[in-house]
Amino acid sequence: MNIWFLGTGAGRPSKHRNVTAIALQLPEPSCGWWLFDAGEATQHQLMRTPLKLSKLEAVFVTHLHGDHIYGLPGLLSSRSFDGGISPVQLFGPPGLKRYMETVFEISGTQLDYELQIHEITDDEGFITDNGQVKVEAGQLDHRVPCFGYRITEHDQPGKLLVDKLKELGVEAGPLYGKLKQGESIALPNGTVVRTADVTGPIQAGRVVTVLGDTKPCGNAVKLAKDADLLVHEATFAAGLEEKAHEFGHCTTIDAAETAAKANAKRLVMTHFSGRYGNEDLIRLEEEAAERFTAVTAATDFMMIEIKREQR
Repeated sequence: MNIWFLGTGAGRPSKHRNVTAIALQLPEPSCGWWLFDAGEATQHQLMRTPLKLSKLEAVFVTHLHGDHIYGLPGLLSSRSFDGGISPVQLFGPPGLKRYMETVFEISGTQLDYELQIHEITDDEGFITDNGQVKVEAGQLDHRVPCFGYRITEHDQPGKLLVDKLKELGVEAGPLYGKLKQGESIALPNGTVVRTADVTGPIQAGRVVTVLGDTKPCGNAVKLAKDADLLVHEATFAAGLEEKAHEFGHCTTIDAAETAAKANAKRLVMTHFSGRYGNEDLIRLEEEAAERFTAVTAATDFMMIEIKREQR
């Protein structure tokens, strides 16, 4: 499971970064990817990654400010030209359906695939599960309705210990399949083999939290609880909390404190104001590290592998 930062800026593009878009590559057997927000020119950013539009399975919009959605109609339109024919799920705040339908109607755009639009209510929790991962949403504290998303991968059984199976006399074939599905099997000599006896440690599901624009709030901590990776906006540097909160945003310190309260394993900050160049990112990381040490300031095209723990 990998996460790509396609745009890490706030408000408008700058010389250093594009506006918000984040891609999450799903693990096998899906091998598809999900998109979180699509600011202006997101499809241009995609061209500089190995991600293919035809493999896009779902889009999650945090809120309807332009720097998070102006690139969405063009991207979805281009998917038809890129061979995309499978359905795409689109999730986001109320008004998203009207926005998309209006743009497509006025521009005469027709898609070669089904676009299934789901608007999230204020008290939404669970919103979808594709069999590999489930997604929950919670409302944040911004100037317009805005959501954060918690993506939880289902635990996977440990790998079969083939050498041990051979020692027990279990032949490869249907019996292996039963053990993989968690069923016990009985051998001709009466020995009962349980799955737990012949498999390695359970592969714990990974948790990724992607928050939209927000000032500090309880739902941000709730969505990020024990997350392997928390993506949090840090529009302003430390010391500008009053200005940040006035406009529904956070500082580096705010982001770090949320990560600490949530017991997240890693924090990646994004959505930086245009006043900060890439040369300022080290300072922004150092500010956050005073409250939460496992922190990274994202740059455009940064890719992070989210590794799986075993238990």
